[in-house]
Amino acid sequence: MGRGRAVGALIGLSGGTFLYTTAEALPIGLLLPMAVDLAVSPSQVGMLVTAYGAVVMVASVPLTALVRRVPRRWLLSALLAGFVLSTAVTVLTSTFTLLLAARMVTAATHALFWAVVVPAAAELFRPALRGRVVAVVFAGGTVALALGVPAGTWLGERAGWRASFLAVAGLGAVVLVVVAALLPSTRPEEGHAARGAAPDARRFWLLVAVAVLATAGAIAAYTYVALFVTEVSGFSAASVGAILFARGIASVLGILAIGPLLDRSPWNALLITVAIQSAALLGLYAFGQRPSVSVGLIALAGLAFTAFTAALGGLVLQVAPGRSDLAAATVSAAVNVGITAGAFVGGLVLPSHGVRAAVLIGALLGVVALLLALGERLVRPTPAALEERRQAESLQLAQ
Repeated sequence: MGRGRAVGALIGLSGGTFLYTTAEALPIGLLLPMAVDLAVSPSQVGMLVTAYGAVVMVASVPLTALVRRVPRRWLLSALLAGFVLSTAVTVLTSTFTLLLAARMVTAATHALFWAVVVPAAAELFRPALRGRVVAVVFAGGTVALALGVPAGTWLGERAGWRASFLAVAGLGAVVLVVVAALLPSTRPEEGHAARGAAPDARRFWLLVAVAVLATAGAIAAYTYVALFVTEVSGFSAASVGAILFARGIASVLGILAIGPLLDRSPWNALLITVAIQSAALLGLYAFGQRPSVSVGLIALAGLAFTAFTAALGGLVLQVAPGRSDLAAATVSAAVNVGITAGAFVGGLVLPSHGVRAAVLIGALLGVVALLLALGERLVRPTPAALEERRQAESLQLAQ
């Protein structure tokens, strides 16, 4: 396919990650207006986020296995169509039960979308550009957190929460048209990204463990960042939005910077991002009382975590022991396990030890993830083992 069409399709896929990330997080910013309009408690509205994450965590692998033979173009188009319809139901519903059901449908399409979007995007360009392609795909989700969710919150506060979801559904329709028109109809098993470039089950499961731990560390600290900057750093509550915006901008810079490094050395990219995140959180624990230092370290932690998620996507395409979409689904589920565990652990230590303890726990989880990632050197195949594997694969193909 032509380069212009490939670039357009890649932009469409990145737009999809923007939409799903925005839709997942919007109820956080619109918690109170949704609770008032639907006549439910804020904690019930919070269930829209919790249950969403649970569906993604549980459904990613089985749903991906179920549709493993469907061509990428038709599958991604169907998922985006489901996203638009379920989001439209969210706008039109007047009951919390129906709203929750619509969100579960959106979450199911989310689970599948994230499993196949990275392999589908990688197929559009030659293998040497995989890192940069993955970074562009993940940039959509990063921009969503930096701009999409704040913009949706702003719109919902002024025009009602339904207007925000209506805007998301409208953007979804545009992205659906772009993807359906430009993405090629390749079968999942046909392209160069269908399977890992250097399959290795041990390194893959090591990657899954690092995904859980590093994500849990990031979320344990980030979940309570507003509390940290007001109680520890001495900022006013009105300053929280600006601080989170600074973190969002840093996150965009991180995702843009990681692409070339992913192409050259994906494991080093993983190590560097986890190390930066751990160092930033340790610094925040030690020096968070200084306002300017606190803002800088929060931004640095955001930059590192978003770059880390892109590194995960790139490494899946390298070490997946079987199909890359099933491997991506497994890593996506692992990230959601980390999100759930991080928020839980942070909340567990918060009442008894305070918000600084939550940040310290996050930093220590990151250190453990870093040590585990360093263990990749121990399970890396030797040149002799790689040659033996290549010979075995050649023999299988000959038979």
